[in-house]
Amino acid sequence: MPFIPHTPADTSAMLDAIGVSSIETLFDEIPEALRSGPLNRVPPALTEQEVTRLMQERAASDGAFLTFIGAGAYEHHIPAAVWEIATRGEFYTAYTPYQAEASQGTLQLLYEFQTMIASLTGMEVANASLYDGSSALAEAVLMAVRLHGSSRRVLVPESVHPLYRRVVETIVSAQSITLDIVPVGEDGTTDMVALTARLAGAAALVIPQPNFFGRLENVADMTRLAKDAQAIAIGLVNPIACALLAPPGEWGPGCDIAVGEGQPLGAPLSSGGPYFGFMACKREHVRQMPGRLVGRTVDTQGTEAFTLTLQAREQHIRRSKATSNICTNQGLLVTAATIHMALLGPAGLKQVALASHANTARLVARLTAIAGVRLAFPNMPFFHEAVLRIDAPVVDVLRALEAQGILGGYPLGEAYPGFADGLLVCATETKTETDIDRYAEHLERIVSKRRLDPPCAYKDDK
Repeated sequence: MPFIPHTPADTSAMLDAIGVSSIETLFDEIPEALRSGPLNRVPPALTEQEVTRLMQERAASDGAFLTFIGAGAYEHHIPAAVWEIATRGEFYTAYTPYQAEASQGTLQLLYEFQTMIASLTGMEVANASLYDGSSALAEAVLMAVRLHGSSRRVLVPESVHPLYRRVVETIVSAQSITLDIVPVGEDGTTDMVALTARLAGAAALVIPQPNFFGRLENVADMTRLAKDAQAIAIGLVNPIACALLAPPGEWGPGCDIAVGEGQPLGAPLSSGGPYFGFMACKREHVRQMPGRLVGRTVDTQGTEAFTLTLQAREQHIRRSKATSNICTNQGLLVTAATIHMALLGPAGLKQVALASHANTARLVARLTAIAGVRLAFPNMPFFHEAVLRIDAPVVDVLRALEAQGILGGYPLGEAYPGFADGLLVCATETKTETDIDRYAEHLERIVSKRRLDPPCAYKDDK
């Protein structure tokens, strides 16, 4: 039976009402080449053994690379217990917990997640997650504009992830919100002179920590400047960095809103996702926070209980009253993140952060010892990413490294034309000295060859 069991008469009546002759006519703008065609294109059935073999072959075709790419997606060690627990049926197949009496386990987990995120960010309230880090930043911008009330201009440093800036622009531009991009100074952080000149009349300021170049921004002064200008301060943070660095709630007078990408907390690198966003804020702003909040209370018998306390989504209340209609909760990823944070604890997360920083410092020292490779921002603090400048075509160098099974970093030239020779590298706690030595040996050979040869199309360096 069809998913929506319309009778032929129902279908005909609906088509007549909209003045269309057939269902196919509704899709006539789709080119024929893009249509799926009849179901006889589905290949013949396979046995379980054959399907398993096929999936193994396809997984193997992805390759197993040694990766030094960060740029918003990070390879961290995930304890085996995390996904062993997260994929139990109680969590894996649990539906959205609208019925509190039937969903106490899920609700308690979400409450624990909120508590952990609030603690990690130094904020008072956290919600039960958002779609991903970039849309979480867009939600924070929308929330800040509502809170400010009289301005629709938001300052966004150029050092914010370029893809985040594109997502935010896509979401907020239709609501007549202007993103004012603040340039980066020569040290790889936000130009404070330009920032100060633009703050008057702004609704909000986004403050990344660390920024896209891996550099540590002067977050306390930036937060203070925002407050002095009566602008909402939005902290954009890496959750692992929050375990080591001052959290946004402690930047000067404290941020109003904190958001970020939760992928480093127990989510593996999986060809682009899925990820999840987190958001926290000051208690006074909670009524403008999008998404859902789980609260702890007691039932009529005095027993501790959990329930959805605030849920200002369009599917819960009238659209005109909703704070958002894109604040998807990533329940399964949040489950993994909660288990991950519970297993590591504050001390474990701090150890991960310290090890990641130490490995990146070791990587930078090893690579900058190569002739033709230098640090873009010498003698400047960074967390676990850094920008290198290479005297060779960066894209060619990365392709040559890939031929050796190494993903060498993120080329900055496309997003930042001024860094055509720039390479963003990252090392987390998963990297060993052997990994770093292997990268350095191949990079030295490739760069020395590229420096001698004139620029040319990629040639296999096997």
